[in-house]
Order: sequence, then C-alpha cells, then structure tokens
Amino acid sequence: MVRFDDGGGTEFRRVSEALRARIADGVYRLGSHLPPQRVLAEEFGTSRDTVQRVLRELADEGWIESRLGSGTQVIRTQRIQPLTPRTPMRGRAVTLGSIIGEAFEKPEVALDVYTLTAESLDAHIRVQAERIRAGEIATERIALRMLLPAEDLDLPYPRAKDDPSDPQMRERLLSITRRHTSSLRYALQKLQVKGLVPQVDFRIRHAQLTPAFKLYLLNGTEALHGPYEVTERHIVLEDGKEIEALDVLGLGAPLTHHVTDDDPDSTGSVFVASSQAWFGSVWNLLAR
Repeated sequence: MVRFDDGGGTEFRRVSEALRARIADGVYRLGSHLPPQRVLAEEFGTSRDTVQRVLRELADEGWIESRLGSGTQVIRTQRIQPLTPRTPMRGRAVTLGSIIGEAFEKPEVALDVYTLTAESLDAHIRVQAERIRAGEIATERIALRMLLPAEDLDLPYPRAKDDPSDPQMRERLLSITRRHTSSLRYALQKLQVKGLVPQVDFRIRHAQLTPAFKLYLLNGTEALHGPYEVTERHIVLEDGKEIEALDVLGLGAPLTHHVTDDDPDSTGSVFVASSQAWFGSVWNLLAR
C-alpha cells in the first residue's frame, strides 16, 4: 500500500473532504456507523493519526459521535427539505447527489450554480462522469455555469477568529476553489474529448458578492437553495498548523428543494423562475 505524506494539511483535507461528502450525500446514513479507523486508513492510503484527526474535527462539528466499544456513529447529515411532498426517486434517499443524478438522466443537462467554492459540485459531477463512462446514462449535452465570489473580494469568512487580517485562510479558500474548478473542467473536457458527451459548455464567472446562500438550478425545473451557517471550527492549513477560524460548512448546509409544476403561480414554480432570473441578472450584469 502506497501511503501519502500526511505531515501537513493537504492529506488531512483530502480525507476530510471525502468523509464530509459521504456523510452529506447519505453514503453514511444518519444513525449508521463509519468503518473502523484502520479500514479508513487503508482505503485512503494514509495513517491512522490522520484519520483520527479528521474524525475528531467531524465530531467537534457535530457530524459524528464516537463511543468506546461502539464505534463512530453519524448523528447529522445534510437535510434536503422538499417544498411539496415528493415521490421517492426509485427507492433512493433524497440527497443532493440523487437529485443531481436524476438531472443527469436527461439527454441535455443544464446546471446553474451559485456557491462559495466548487467543492460539493466537483464530487457530484465526477460521480455522474463515472456513470456516463460506464454506459449507465447517455448524455448529449452538458451546460454548466458557475457563479463564484471574485477572488479579490474581502470576504467575511472564512477567516482566522483572532486575526481577521491573517491571509492564510484566504489563500486556503482560493486553493480549494481552484483545485475543484480545475478538477471539474478536466472531468467534463475528458468526457467531450473521448466522445462520450458531444457538447460540453463549462463557464465560470466571478461577482463582487459574498455568498450568503448556496443555489443549484437544474434543467430549468428544479432549485436547491440553502443558507450558509457561520460556525467556529479548527482548520488545518497546508503546513499542518491548526487555527481557530470562522467558516461556513457548505457540505452540510440544509437545502430546500423547489420544483416547477403545471401552475406558473405555485410556490415552487415562482421560486424556480425568480431564482433563474436572479442568476441570469447577476451572470449578465455583475459577473466577469
């Protein structure tokens, strides 16, 4: 087994992001138990010390609870609240991943996303890319527009709690965003180059706006919307240094699911239409 160097924050963050995504997307369901530390260490090719530090962070944030002799249990997951009763999607739990997965089952996929980083979306798009490569779904066109905060914008979060002027948190945010947008671009371009998706249009614009909420618009018929909750948390930086920070937990932000119907004046239809109009106005008039 090849093990990565986990002396710094890069390895810690890799494992942390993966476990957060699994919890938020229902891979590890509420009330279920995570695999033992040694199993996670083997899977990720890292040390048990790194796994222990990640689990300690997740416990501090209220995602999991560890009890001696009974393992580590999931006590919090991402909540998707449907505005109106919704038929379960072929037996699947309603999660961000399942909703995006259903959107990708259409021949043409249109996604407009407003977010602080591309972290959550990157993981879900790569799952759909695997489904396309495996022949599970056939997609003819993918159009993805992403609105992100301007890189020179002085954001109120994330920042060091005791020293708001400390540039390390800003640099960390930019590093995370650039890594995931590059990953997204590579995954989508690879689908087009290999002829698996004939048309791919991926565009990113930045606006002088601090995201107070996350918004996904899917195929012009659905919207997922949720506020970012500011929290205090320990952050592990690239050099392994830990600091106390004010941050938002994007992967765990509760989302409300809105769907259009035959009534243009219904709450769902109005919300999707108004959100699409808002996105378009910022994209065309404020973003660059």
